[in-house]
Amino acid sequence: MKHQITIEGGSAFSVAADEDTLLRGALRAGIALPHECSVGGCGACRFDLLSGLVESIWPEAPGLSERDRKRGKHLACQSRPLGDCTIRVRCDDTYRPVVSPGRWAAVLQARRELTPDMSEFTFAVHAPAEFRPGQYALLYPPHAPGARAYSMSNLPNADGIWQFVIRRVPGGAGSNALFDQVEIGQTVTLDGPYGHAHLRDDNARDIVCIAGGSGLAPMLSVARGALAQEGAQRVHFFYGGRSQPDLGAMAALDDLVGDNRLALSVVLSAPGPELGWQGPTGFVHAEVERVLVAPLDRFEFYFAGPPPMIEAVQALLMHTHRVPFEQMHFDRFV
Repeated sequence: MKHQITIEGGSAFSVAADEDTLLRGALRAGIALPHECSVGGCGACRFDLLSGLVESIWPEAPGLSERDRKRGKHLACQSRPLGDCTIRVRCDDTYRPVVSPGRWAAVLQARRELTPDMSEFTFAVHAPAEFRPGQYALLYPPHAPGARAYSMSNLPNADGIWQFVIRRVPGGAGSNALFDQVEIGQTVTLDGPYGHAHLRDDNARDIVCIAGGSGLAPMLSVARGALAQEGAQRVHFFYGGRSQPDLGAMAALDDLVGDNRLALSVVLSAPGPELGWQGPTGFVHAEVERVLVAPLDRFEFYFAGPPPMIEAVQALLMHTHRVPFEQMHFDRFV
């Protein structure tokens, strides 16, 4: 059964009952409904329900403030329609999907440990893996409520291979389920691609990739995509870790090392003095400012990592160096 969703003064689309949220149904139909994280954290997909009923998958989602709830706001990524509905939301072509998202059974083919709490997961589906470098997909781990958003680290391919660099989050039901309960050969549901922080094909500027923690995954994909293109475009890749064990994540860049268009910088914020780290220390955004030669608006920036890092990079680029917002690409996850 499908329910008809009408946007006030605009388009209409169908949502499969008991399967899709309003957001995913809209994106599968090519509707430019505002969104970012797709998992209830950012609040970008807020809408007003004018008629009909919806079920909230996660009533306590942090993407809605108490004021939002009092005003009757809903999150499209957390709302399943219980019948035909009319909603009010302001669509924006910025959010129109560049690749229509699909839903597949994904078989875990391999898992490679990079650090004590970070691994590379390789899944395969029976369809080409179509996405843009820098996008993410939703995985549904077993015995964990709801979906988890993870960015791809590889490139689109005809073989149906989707790779993710995933960090185990202490107390995180989703990541712990993937690490502890999904064995090689087992299947999870994969839904995607989503996200706007993908590699732009129409940019001739040199590229800067800034990654913190498991934000490494989308930056790997962006760097791989840029270096796979012909031309003289250079990629400046910055990775910020906490201490020496995080350096194991650099194994994921093995296929890129040696490309003379890649410049790699690694910085640790709290290295153990007993382990003899000789590289730069501090925060990754400060290393970006130290290494790159101004003016910084001659670069195209892609970045991913924990929210404090995202905020620090934004402040550095927008306020200190006046980099146009259109030259910064990131997705908000909280």
